[in-house]
Amino acid sequence: MTEVKSPKKEKQPIIEYNGRKYIRIPVKTHVITKDDSIVDVVEKYVREIVKENDIIFISEKAVAITQGRAYFLSEIKPRPLARFLSKYVTKTPIGIGLGMPETMEMALRECGVLKILFAAAISFFGKLLGRKGDFYRVAGYKASSIDGPTPNTLPPYNKCVVLGPENPDQVAKKISDSIKAEVAIVDINDFGGNILGTSKSTLDRRTLAGILRDNPLGQCSEQTPMGIIRGAE
Repeated sequence: MTEVKSPKKEKQPIIEYNGRKYIRIPVKTHVITKDDSIVDVVEKYVREIVKENDIIFISEKAVAITQGRAYFLSEIKPRPLARFLSKYVTKTPIGIGLGMPETMEMALRECGVLKILFAAAISFFGKLLGRKGDFYRVAGYKASSIDGPTPNTLPPYNKCVVLGPENPDQVAKKISDSIKAEVAIVDINDFGGNILGTSKSTLDRRTLAGILRDNPLGQCSEQTPMGIIRGAE
């Protein structure tokens, strides 16, 4: 029997949050690589359309790629411990997470063996108590921000493991100084997300996450790894 997939939900440009309406404007770019400067990329595609009081938001994956933090699966040689631990990771609709040997191997490298083993132990006992999410709470941002390859990811990154960006607050500040607009580095998907870095500490991360909660970006054929938040009149 042929599987019939439900049509992909069309992304809407306007959203209401806390009684205010906002326009989210996706910005299309070329395929970003480690040879790009994220500051230069933002300037190239955003400078002519950004307005006063706009906020630029950028996918954490785009930032990480320019930092050389994308690794082809063929470059990663998982150790036996990574193969063992990855078998017990709960798979979710969000993505594969650490549920494959290559992503678990990178978590071991990023976080250290002891921290990952401690997180795994806490997670095991947490599940016995009916609690979820302990592994990533203990392992921290470096583990939770690792993205594994998915069929819907833009090539060549559909064959890569991408780590989280380094120093997202500093990156956001550097871009902001260049473009003269506030900037947020975001980790969002169709199930929600987090704000990893902002150009200034007074930006309300909860509000930004709420405005972006339905993921207005597209990183496959859309090639929109960044966008603009603008108040709707």
